[in-house]
Amino acid sequence: MKNPRFLGLCTVLSLMLIAPVALAAQSGGVDVGPAHPEIGTLQQILDDLAAGALDFDDLRRFGLSVFSTPFNTYDGLGDGPFDPSELDTAAFGHRPTLQGNGQILRVNGLDAQSCNECHSLVSHRTRPPQLGLGGVGGMVQNAIIMPTLIDVADSFDDRVLFQSGHDPELDLVFDGVADFNGRFSNPPFLFGGGGVEALAKEMTQDLQKLLAIAQSSPAGTTVVLKTHGVRFGSITSLGGGQVDLSAVQGVGFADNSTHDPADVLVVRPFGRKGENFSMRDFDRGAMQFHFGVQPVEVVGEDVDEDGDSVTNEVSVAEMSMLHIFSVTNPVPVVDTSSLQARSGFKYFRDIGCSKCHIPALVTNSPSLPLAHPEVANAPYDNVYLKIDLTEVGFQEVSNGGVIVPLFADLKRHAMGPRLAETFERGGDVAQDEFTTARLWGIADTAPYLHDGRATTLYQAIEFHGGEAQTVRDQFLNLSDAAQKSILAFLMTLRTPEEPNEELLPLDP
Repeated sequence: MKNPRFLGLCTVLSLMLIAPVALAAQSGGVDVGPAHPEIGTLQQILDDLAAGALDFDDLRRFGLSVFSTPFNTYDGLGDGPFDPSELDTAAFGHRPTLQGNGQILRVNGLDAQSCNECHSLVSHRTRPPQLGLGGVGGMVQNAIIMPTLIDVADSFDDRVLFQSGHDPELDLVFDGVADFNGRFSNPPFLFGGGGVEALAKEMTQDLQKLLAIAQSSPAGTTVVLKTHGVRFGSITSLGGGQVDLSAVQGVGFADNSTHDPADVLVVRPFGRKGENFSMRDFDRGAMQFHFGVQPVEVVGEDVDEDGDSVTNEVSVAEMSMLHIFSVTNPVPVVDTSSLQARSGFKYFRDIGCSKCHIPALVTNSPSLPLAHPEVANAPYDNVYLKIDLTEVGFQEVSNGGVIVPLFADLKRHAMGPRLAETFERGGDVAQDEFTTARLWGIADTAPYLHDGRATTLYQAIEFHGGEAQTVRDQFLNLSDAAQKSILAFLMTLRTPEEPNEELLPLDP
């Protein structure tokens, strides 16, 4: 019997080739701006949905179009003209371009035309790899974020770890360390994102309620920050509505004392550093960083923020449809039917992996609210649409919510010096802190870790340090058979087969 994932590859390849033709046909054959003339205003779309003129899959197809259409200069792709008077030449809007080509930079964004360019690998485990919509990116697709130094020739100094403030008189000693002061990030997949976002919003709502209790309590009252079985430390009332945030764990900022407590107690599961509270929140920055395309909801209507003579580059409706597509991507699958995998899962729990990589969390409701404008610390404000997660593959449970088998806790953890970044602009999150990797789908999504440095799961585990040091050491001290059982278990955490193919045209 032929491998169904290979058959899926053939189908996806053929459909991906015809999809742009079909999408162009929907927009009257227009191949230069605006990118998505078929997408009206958000209110028009919602009215058509209510009237039955559109169905939910139509909205998902609109989102797929935004996700996969290559933007061009007529759509506002690229920054405006370089402005030498700007002090921060790495900032978005007027970045220098590679060799002055006026379009591409690559080492600080301006590195793609569509979301799908970086989220295109459904499985790296199959041979050949399975391509598709919403997958991960390979190492070559890593984002290189806001560096001002990339020492590719190892020519700057003899430091083992990068430190700012290089001494120009320091003798040059080649040590094999290419100093880098940016961020290097491997693209994750979109699968199951709706369940993750629903959990984060429910957790945030719970944390905000606990904050209100602490603020209204007598001085000295300590409130434990626990939601959905995950503990985020505690806060203590200082009286008069003030609270001490020093014992908060896994959320917030490097220095919580400089931020409003309501902004600190927001669960942000998206981005390797846990900096985005929703997939739309991530996409707003990604549009500007990767494409130089300015969302109206960021810069304002009829505003040419980047000076490229194009306004209204991405509308509220386009961002909303992209959000709908992102959170309705199918759910990764788990198959632990083999005896070795079940044995590996037991070892996984026994040595403590499951303390952070919690196998499953359960929502209180099957409904995911989508809002505009979004308010990070009030996730149920301004809701324009609710999505039933049972309709996109999540299993309902007895409490009325859905089970999200993500193998994570949606917290940040300190992972030790070996994984610490050297990002000079990363002041809001500690250099060695990362949000817990969601392990569902991990069998298909090499390379691993935030920057793809681990090409095998064994390497990924071995790189763990900091809060995970003890568990990592226990894994390394296991017998070869026990280690192989854990790896066999992880190999049962698969990506969905042929994701989103139902949205592609079957007849060119």
